[in-house]
Amino acid sequence: MTLTKNKYYFEALDNYPYSLPSCLEALNYALSYDPEDADSLCLMGRIYSEILFDYEKAKLYFEEAMQCNISNLNTPQYHIKCLLDNEDLDDAEKLIDYSLKIKGIDKSRILIHQSLLFEIRLEYKQALKPLKLARTFAYDQCMLDFLKSREKFIKSKMSQKNKKKIIEKKKNH
Repeated sequence: MTLTKNKYYFEALDNYPYSLPSCLEALNYALSYDPEDADSLCLMGRIYSEILFDYEKAKLYFEEAMQCNISNLNTPQYHIKCLLDNEDLDDAEKLIDYSLKIKGIDKSRILIHQSLLFEIRLEYKQALKPLKLARTFAYDQCMLDFLKSREKFIKSKMSQKNKKKIIEKKKNH
C-alpha cells in the first residue's frame, strides 16, 4: 500500500505545477491510500497556496500535514511561505523559530524566510542578519549567489529609505 501511495505522490509531484489536472488526480489517489501522508497534504497545501491563492484552505492542509508528521522536512518551508503571503506574520515567526530546531531541515531556506519576514515588517537591518547566517548553511554556489543578491536587494531598499528621509527633512526645513 505504501508503494502505491508513493507512486501516486511522485506522479503528482512530477506533474506539479505544469499539469494540474494530472497532479490533482494522482494526489487524490495518494491521499485515498493514506489520508495522513504529510508530503501529500503538503503538496495539496502548495496547490491552494501557490496556484489558487486560497491561503486559509492551504493553511489547513499545512497544519494537518504538520500534525501527521511533526518532523517532516518539506512542510515547514511551504507553510511559512503561505503564512508570509497571507500576512500572518506572528504565526510565521513562531513556525520559523520552531523549524530552525528541526534536525536535518534546510536552515538556509528557513533563514531566507526569516529575512523576508523582517523585510515585510520594513526592518531592513534585521533582514540582513538571517541572510548572513544562512551563508553558514549554504552548501552550493547557487544558494550563495542567491543570498548575495538578496542582501544587495535589501541594501538597495535601505538606501532608498534613507534618501526619502533626507528629502522629507529638506521639505520640513
